[in-house]
Amino acid sequence: MTALRSALFLLLVSLLTIPFGVLVSLAVILPMPARYRIIALWRVGFMALCRWVLGIRYRVLGRENIPAEPSVVLAKHQSAWETVGLQDVFPPLVFVLKKELLRVPFFGWGLAALKMISIDRAAAKDALKQIFDQGRDRLAAGYWVVIFPEGTRVAPGETCRYKPGGAHLAVRTGAKIVPVAHDAGEVWGKGALRISPGLITVSIGPPIDPAGKTANKINALAATWIESEMRRLSPHRYPAASDAVAA
Repeated sequence: MTALRSALFLLLVSLLTIPFGVLVSLAVILPMPARYRIIALWRVGFMALCRWVLGIRYRVLGRENIPAEPSVVLAKHQSAWETVGLQDVFPPLVFVLKKELLRVPFFGWGLAALKMISIDRAAAKDALKQIFDQGRDRLAAGYWVVIFPEGTRVAPGETCRYKPGGAHLAVRTGAKIVPVAHDAGEVWGKGALRISPGLITVSIGPPIDPAGKTANKINALAATWIESEMRRLSPHRYPAASDAVAA
């Protein structure tokens, strides 16, 4: 049943994405708020399919930690779900993503029309400059910036080095950092074609004010909070940590 539901979901999402990808691409003559309203309808459809076809629901902890002003979100990346789910949680936002995604038919066209921050990950210095320049522009325009600091999807219970690009952007712009942990990978694994029903928990941490802090310090604070919260959300993925607490 899980495989059947997953296949049906992927089919329906594809059918949903094609017309919206075309529509939002044609809407490039419209101002950005109008384009976001169009894609918001696609997001509603995607989340509805998650709930009614896949049986995936989600809850949010720490909504009170969301600042009033545009900020930089540093989030755990475990699945495809959070690339849409976070749009349902935060105000209008853009993601930092690899430029190859813009070439994906329909889906990539929509990303391009929404002015996502696309980078060439093979060119480290140029990629950082793109994050700074485009990130400053998006924040000034009132959009939040979401960065997955580990740079790739990471399986539950694992971690990668947190790259400091988001922290540097916060230092340069004065925008706050909002750390986000979640357990979406428990139901929707990396590259998974079998997506399981379940409840996803998204946990939003206290914002980090960059004033008086170095990028390395900010990055370390965000990484510490996210990884600590991951151990609380998914203790079964960290048996050594659980044993230490019990002792």
